[in-house]
Amino acid sequence: MKRRQFIHYGGAGLATAIATTLIPSRQPSQAQTATDGVTIQYFGHTCFLFTGDGLKVLVNPYESLGCTAGYALPDLQPDLVLVSSFLLDEGAIESVKGKPQVITQRGTHQFGNIKFQGFSLPHDREDGRRFGQNIAWRWTQGGVSILHLGGAAAPLETEDKILLGGVDVLLAPVGGGVKAYGPQEAKKTVEVLRPRMVIPTHYRTTAAAENCDLVTVDEFLNLAQDMEVAQVGRDRFKIKQSDFQSERILVRVLDYSS
Repeated sequence: MKRRQFIHYGGAGLATAIATTLIPSRQPSQAQTATDGVTIQYFGHTCFLFTGDGLKVLVNPYESLGCTAGYALPDLQPDLVLVSSFLLDEGAIESVKGKPQVITQRGTHQFGNIKFQGFSLPHDREDGRRFGQNIAWRWTQGGVSILHLGGAAAPLETEDKILLGGVDVLLAPVGGGVKAYGPQEAKKTVEVLRPRMVIPTHYRTTAAAENCDLVTVDEFLNLAQDMEVAQVGRDRFKIKQSDFQSERILVRVLDYSS
């Protein structure tokens, strides 16, 4: 028996990625509803766990090397794993324990009561010629709409802006390097997509090895003077629709806890 069930879908283009893959899964807990909110937990780099609607969704597990050298995934067993690419800082599926379902390709995938949409974006500034394509993931959990850009690096096309805009929470890379947005590119992307909240990802921390080519999150925060910036002070927090009261875009920076 295979340890993982992989769900693949390919298509001719971003706008044609509308076929639905049905993934067997358990139903959400009766104790939770679709408006209870979602808990977002940070494990370093672009790896986050989203808990809500009775489901645990892990995005982008990594190997501990390079910019993630000092990070380590804890002993967790998610129901579903979303992968933006098969680079070792995003697609280290075998580092995840248990037997979660795994989605690795663009398209629309139904898991329980939640629809997950994967959109293909270049993983470099050369239209994907160096590092291939990156999958950005969009879904709604606990009544909160989420867009995780993974390692997006290229400017958004008009089609991308239509399909990816209008979310509550945007997780965007801000540290630069050759494979993802730098601070200025991230700021422009936020201005285009206009989310209600931004969580920075993919930036240099004390966990990085010497050869890590990323900058720190502070360089993005210095550009976010028109936004409402706050340090969460821990590795997780819960967000509900009722928390979106500010007219300004919120920026929330999570801490990594080893």
